[in-house]
Amino acid sequence: MNIETAFAALSDETRLSIVTRLAEKGETDATELANPFGISQPAISRHLRILEDAGWVLRRRIGTRRPVRLNPVRLDEVAVWSGKLKAALAANYARLDQVLEEGEDG
Repeated sequence: MNIETAFAALSDETRLSIVTRLAEKGETDATELANPFGISQPAISRHLRILEDAGWVLRRRIGTRRPVRLNPVRLDEVAVWSGKLKAALAANYARLDQVLEEGEDG
């Protein structure tokens, strides 16, 4: 997983909104995703392509439809990365607490 690519894809407000809408609505068509944004279908397609390349969304073909859904693997990868950061931060605070306690005793 390339975390930089994952977050770079979400740095655009429209793409972040698309991911949020997919989380709330589940699988949906690109046309339905485009409705609240007031941008063209080709523009939505470009945003979806970036999200797909970054691993955020999956598309499949059902006849003429191309439904889009979130990729749970990408979400899991980000959760693991976030968990590592949280653990490192907790370890840093524990060391700081220990230093402060030693300072109070001395």
